[in-house]
Amino acid sequence: MKRYEQFADTIATLIRQGVLAPGERIPSVRQASRHHGISPSTVFQAYYLLENRGLITARARSGYFVREQARRLMEEPRVCVQRADPAEVEVSELVFSVLDSLQDTRTVPFGSAFPSPELFPLSRLASSMARGLRELSPHAVIADMTAGHPDLCRQIALRYMLGGMQLPLEELVITNGAMEALNLGLQCVTQPGDLVAIEAPAFYASLQVLERLELKAVEIPVHPREGIDLDILEARLATLPIKACWFMSHLQNPQGASLSDARKRRLYALLKRHRVPMLEDDAYAELYFGTTPPTPVKAFDDEGLVMHCGSFSKCLAPGYRVGWVAGGRFAAAISRLKLMTTISPSIPAQAAIADYLQRGGYDRHLRTLRHALEAQQAAMLASADRHFPTGTRITRPDGGYFLWAEFPERVDSLRLFRMALDQGVSLAPGPIFSATQGFRHCARLSYGHPWTARSERAMETLGRLLASF
Repeated sequence: MKRYEQFADTIATLIRQGVLAPGERIPSVRQASRHHGISPSTVFQAYYLLENRGLITARARSGYFVREQARRLMEEPRVCVQRADPAEVEVSELVFSVLDSLQDTRTVPFGSAFPSPELFPLSRLASSMARGLRELSPHAVIADMTAGHPDLCRQIALRYMLGGMQLPLEELVITNGAMEALNLGLQCVTQPGDLVAIEAPAFYASLQVLERLELKAVEIPVHPREGIDLDILEARLATLPIKACWFMSHLQNPQGASLSDARKRRLYALLKRHRVPMLEDDAYAELYFGTTPPTPVKAFDDEGLVMHCGSFSKCLAPGYRVGWVAGGRFAAAISRLKLMTTISPSIPAQAAIADYLQRGGYDRHLRTLRHALEAQQAAMLASADRHFPTGTRITRPDGGYFLWAEFPERVDSLRLFRMALDQGVSLAPGPIFSATQGFRHCARLSYGHPWTARSERAMETLGRLLASF
């Protein structure tokens, strides 16, 4: 990362943390240059970048100021303590009814599970696909089906190494996206009727997997900023025969919460004490704001209990369906189960991503993607502040592309969902994120698409509908 980009991220972090408030003047070019020991041209480049990210604005003869879009007046959502008893999961019909209605491209996609395809280097990936196919030997098409494309495995292992983790290649299993990795890992450590600790609210796909495998959910509340409640998890592990945990330690979907490193260490200590394996769903790991990449729980795993699952779908190549799992002590079992089910992800798709990663530019793409998402988050937060009713609470995640909104309790988000669709606006209602269909006055909103006047009108529409309850 260049010096001006580092300085820009430093200022962005101060804005995100509220140290620099909306409307506040930031240090002049001369002051910043002198204080930080960098050249005026470096400061100018950083400020131009922050302008493009929508975080600051220049005023003639006055300097640079934090933009109004960075305002964050709403309180964060409250923690909802769920019932202690394990729950049968029956959400698929509700989830499918919601997802089916989100397919209309004419709707404003606040309910989307993916960022805009405009944010991804699809033309470069297409070139990499062509090169990868030309260079793929007939023998490799068959040989790489079981082990995964060797160049892709090396590139993934390299990214682990850059994050401070030495990961043996034999621990990696390439899968059809992170969802297959998570499915396979869970099947390796559970039997029908077993208890699995999940987050509340939880990613709806995890609930569907539990339902399909006839597993029972033990819901652990999630703090919107700090992540899962470790005290409640400790109590549940001590009193219930939990066979596995499925958690997102960073940028949790739907709330965007992230555990600190200290809390990740404590989480792993609990797993180790009770000998309970964990599926670490880390599909959003590359979408952090700021300069410091997150450390996964896997980094603290010295006994192979953590199955760390990742994917390129959310950060580089949606639709290519290439993910992986660093399976720890379960890697061989996961690999065998994969061979018994889907055999292999697409070899051409693996070759394309391997070629793209080898040629460089991935980290540059990720910085551009993160900056776009950060600006879009600021725009949605400001719009929610303008249009949503008093009493609305909303998250402020340090990355990803989701906000979790807690509306006044009189609001029924399923009814709001249907009313909004009639007006051409989608959202993801709270009950699809709960094993017991709770969170009825909550919803997930995506800021993963470029912010336009149409987006602003959609937020105004939601505000008007919310006021009708």
